[in-house]
Amino acid sequence: MRRTVFNEDHEAFRETIRAFIEAEVVPVYDEWFAAGQAPRDFYYKLGELGIFGISVPEEYGGAGMDTHKFEAVLYEETARAGVQFGGSGVHVLLALPYLKMLATDEQKKRFLPKFVTGEEMWAIAMTEPGTGSDLAGMKTTAKLSEDGTHYVLNGAKTFITGGVHADKVIVCARTAAPTAEDRRHGISLFAVDTKSEGYSVGRKLDKLGLKTSDTAELAFVDVKVPVEDLLGEENKGFYYLGHNLASERWGIAFGAYAQAKAAVRFAKQYVQERTVFGKPVAHFQNTKFELAACQAEVDAAEAVADRATEALDAGELTPAEAASAKLFCTEVAHRVIDRCLQLHGGYGYMNEYPIARLYADNRVNRIYGGTSEIMKTIIAKDMGL
Repeated sequence: MRRTVFNEDHEAFRETIRAFIEAEVVPVYDEWFAAGQAPRDFYYKLGELGIFGISVPEEYGGAGMDTHKFEAVLYEETARAGVQFGGSGVHVLLALPYLKMLATDEQKKRFLPKFVTGEEMWAIAMTEPGTGSDLAGMKTTAKLSEDGTHYVLNGAKTFITGGVHADKVIVCARTAAPTAEDRRHGISLFAVDTKSEGYSVGRKLDKLGLKTSDTAELAFVDVKVPVEDLLGEENKGFYYLGHNLASERWGIAFGAYAQAKAAVRFAKQYVQERTVFGKPVAHFQNTKFELAACQAEVDAAEAVADRATEALDAGELTPAEAASAKLFCTEVAHRVIDRCLQLHGGYGYMNEYPIARLYADNRVNRIYGGTSEIMKTIIAKDMGL
């Protein structure tokens, strides 16, 4: 089926990214995998390539393109090569929308030029130990000082992607107690400098997958955050979080579809080269049927992912539609990658093969950004159930 979501500019970008990955990532990716993170200087290379500034306004050093389609190309090309760009995804997909939506002109002048170059890498800290998907239950607090010049931040966060290398972190904290009518009231967002006194990075977490993405625990002990670094209005943080969840879930959905597509590519190549009983594995009917079924699922996921991309760019992707896309694409990827690993036999379980790493990387897609169960709840509510 012919796709219409990408134009010549996107395809030219694809060629550039594919060449960059082959030259700068593939030769050293095993070293990143063993180290559990990409090196910090790699992010400067991404900045030089212009990846961080695609949708940043031109006055702050970006290209000013109001589209997610270049991000979609990145998802497809990294998956195709069986690599990840470290923890840089959260820098653009998660942090940037908040800066564009909430930052004042003065804040944008301070933050965005260094964001574009990779000089300052950003992360976002929502999840806390013991709260999981219940963001309204967060305990981290930010209390305004008596002289009104700064907030005092105390608390802890966990599962923070990009948390080891981050220079700035958008921290969600309580500035007021929840009300009886609204548990979500009282949350605010802050741009916190990781060099601040009292800010510390705890364990770099040892994850099942996404091994090159640094993920950490963070702690705040009387961290002073200038009032000038409040993002948006005080106590409206939960609304802001909900506003940007659609784009986050689109990213997970599109990334999952791209992983499923890559899995079929890896499996097809393997079964054509691997010989058993004197014949290529691809010769057997079961292999053909399995890959055909996987391809059909990938085709369907591609259509859903592309439709969600167009809706997101048009500003029309609803929370329920984003939840539906995430649920469908992540469940497809789960099934397809598992079946493609099976076709590799024992070698599919070895980390030297990209299908094994893909299998581990994919698993979190049905957890972060809202679990599959949460997605079903959102969809059911939209259905009036």
